[in-house]
Amino acid sequence: MSTPDRDPIHRLLDAGFPLLDMTPQQREVLGGLSGEEITLLIDIKIRLDAADPEVQAHGVSAGAGMF
Repeated sequence: MSTPDRDPIHRLLDAGFPLLDMTPQQREVLGGLSGEEITLLIDIKIRLDAADPEVQAHGVSAGAGMF
């Protein structure tokens, strides 16, 4: 697990953020975030990733029910 004192970009990469798909300007913004902001982003991503299968399942069943 990443530690709060690590470089923000490396922490986000370790957490699976697609930083290589972002523009240099976007990476610069993320690199300037505080440790607390990085921790919050990572926590949000973890929760979104955990909810993803459920969200997809609802979307598939709702879509199938409509057709």
